Amino acid sequence: MSIRTILFDLDGTLLNTNELIRASFEHTFEKFNMQFTQEEIKHLNGPPLNETFHEINPELSERMTAAYREYNMREHDRYVEAFPYVYETISQLYDKGITLGIVSTKIKKTVMMGLDLTSLTDFFSVIITYDDVTLKKPDPEPVEKAMKLVHATPETTLMVGDNFHDIVSGQRAGTQTAAVSWSEKTEAFLKSYHPTYYLDTMKDLLTVAGE
Repeated sequence: MSIRTILFDLDGTLLNTNELIRASFEHTFEKFNMQFTQEEIKHLNGPPLNETFHEINPELSERMTAAYREYNMREHDRYVEAFPYVYETISQLYDKGITLGIVSTKIKKTVMMGLDLTSLTDFFSVIITYDDVTLKKPDPEPVEKAMKLVHATPETTLMVGDNFHDIVSGQRAGTQTAAVSWSEKTEAFLKSYHPTYYLDTMKDLLTVAGE
């Protein structure tokens, strides 16, 4: 069936926040006198912040989350930009009548900062964030809630992301899925989760949506 709704993860999928995330983790670990390598920090990217810091240190996790978010918001606009072809592709999908949405594990405030900075906000009919759900990706709840709010059916919905959380969440919700080649995760890692599509560039979505 043809795709009528496309849901996107935000960080690492539409917006290049990799350097901001890395700098925010480095700032936080430095503040709490912790040592992590660049490779270790890269693997922390994806799950909700409170889960990540709780695994590192349950007693300090709330303070670490607060320190991370304070730095992340303060430095946000200096680091963040849309990936190549994102604005043009999103605009064309919108003009084709495809319903577009965001499904992110970030809090609403930072999601909106990123969308506003890159002039993408008005294209999206639904925006699901950390604040809107009980269970986070890879649980299907965020994807299911987004579909419900725009009256989408799983068969005609595509979930696009840069990590396994996005693919698995979409699969559990019954949607088609797409992984992106510009992820910091490897192609082999992403393909091991069997996404329906693997996008070399954002423009590939125009072909996928036209099928």
